[in-house]
This record gives sequence, C-alpha cells and structure tokens, in this order.
Amino acid sequence: MLTIATANVNGIRAAYRRGMDAWVASRTPDVMLLQEVRAPDEILNELVGEGWHIAHQACDIKGRAGVAVASRLPVTAVRVGLGKGEPEPPVDTGRWVEADLELPSGERLTVVSTYIHSGTAGTPKMDEKYAYLEKVTERLRELSAAGGLAVVAGDVNIAHKNVDIKNWKGNQKSAGFLPEERAYLDTWFDELGWVDLGRKHGGEGPGPFTWWSWRGQAFVNDSGWRIDYQLATPALAERAVKVEVDRADDYESRWSDHAALVATYDL
Repeated sequence: MLTIATANVNGIRAAYRRGMDAWVASRTPDVMLLQEVRAPDEILNELVGEGWHIAHQACDIKGRAGVAVASRLPVTAVRVGLGKGEPEPPVDTGRWVEADLELPSGERLTVVSTYIHSGTAGTPKMDEKYAYLEKVTERLRELSAAGGLAVVAGDVNIAHKNVDIKNWKGNQKSAGFLPEERAYLDTWFDELGWVDLGRKHGGEGPGPFTWWSWRGQAFVNDSGWRIDYQLATPALAERAVKVEVDRADDYESRWSDHAALVATYDL
C-alpha cells in the first residue's frame, strides 16, 4: 500500500509551528505533495527532515506560492514548471512540479504537485489564471495520452459542482466558482479521462470540503470549499482503495486553512 497526501500548507514554516510535524509522524505518508510552501530549499529540507527525496519549485515572487514533492520512494526524474524550456512569467512560477517515482514493482508512478492561481473576478488576475489553466490543460492532455500511472494533486482553487461549496448560491460570481473555471474541470474529467478521487470516494456530497477560511465560524460550521484534488489516470484510479480528508478535530488544532487529502493506493 502506498499513501499519497496532498496539502496546501499555507506557509510551511507556519504549518510546522502549528503541528504539521506531528501529523506527518502519525500519518506516515509515503509521498507528500505540498503547495504554498513559501520557503527556500534549505528551509523546506530542514523542516521535512531526513529520509525524503525532495523536488521543489519556489516562486520567483518572494513569499508566494511554491510547490514540492517529498517522496520516500526513489525519484528517477524531475520536471519543473510548464514553460516547456522557456521562462515563465513570475506569477506562474512555484505552481507545478513533477516527479517520476520508482515503485517496488519496478513500475513508474508520475506525481505532480500543483497550485493554481486563486484569481479575482473581473481583474487581470483572472486573465492570468485562465492563461495558466490553458497550460495545465495542455499538460494534462499529454500525461493522459501517455497512459500509465499518474496523479496530479494540489490546490486547484476551483470548486467543481454545487456540492463542492457550502454557499454555492452566494458565490456564483466569485473566483473559484465561475462557470468558465468549472468548465476546465469538465474538460479534464469528461474529455481527458482524469478521475476525481475525492468525489469518487467521498460520496455524493455536499463536501467533504478541504478549505475553510480562518475567519469567523467557517470551520466550526463546516462552511467550506472542496478545492484540493487528487486527479488520477484511469490505470491508477483503479488501484485507489481509500481517499480521506484529514479534517482537524477542532479549530485550534489546524495547521493550515486547508486539510490534507490522503489517498491510499494498492501498488
């Protein structure tokens, strides 16, 4: 059994101060796909500790974004960013890192940690998000066509359906729930064949949600969004046996405003 956890850590230094290290020790994931690391390589390596193979893309804009793969399994290749050899705009950096892992069976498993723009409706930030979603869709198409075992996971910053957001009626004009954004997920699932493991194993909903604002009573009232995903190729999805949201027991024990999404695969 192989356990893969994806988590937006909301700043890895803050997450470890709040108790992420205890969660890692008790959960013992084999692979961690991290977003919003917001730290240089040396800090990330120091906090995660020994015994991990780490691939990391920091953001060119200090204090923002940053994605990482931390694996107990051997890493045979790493690919960073979606620029295809060309420099990316600084706002697109720290958002995509891939690693090929060597399974004990000798098979290859490709894992991706991604952090897609949050966007702001009606502003240039939304244009940046759509431009990046085009690049993501192109790469998903390539990975899907290659077949094999692959998982793309992270904070996509889009809730797909009404059941994926508590207050869907009040957010129909909000970034993260716009029809144009949700249509990208339709393409990924319906056209490209990626499997949304959180929904497949999470029931019909509403929820289970993965993000709640720090403010007010959002967490206590479970007024959240499901914006963190593990998307698997069909060959890998068949081997997913359990998918869980590691929601904290209470507000005080949260180490991020996101909960980790943890999948167990029979590999």
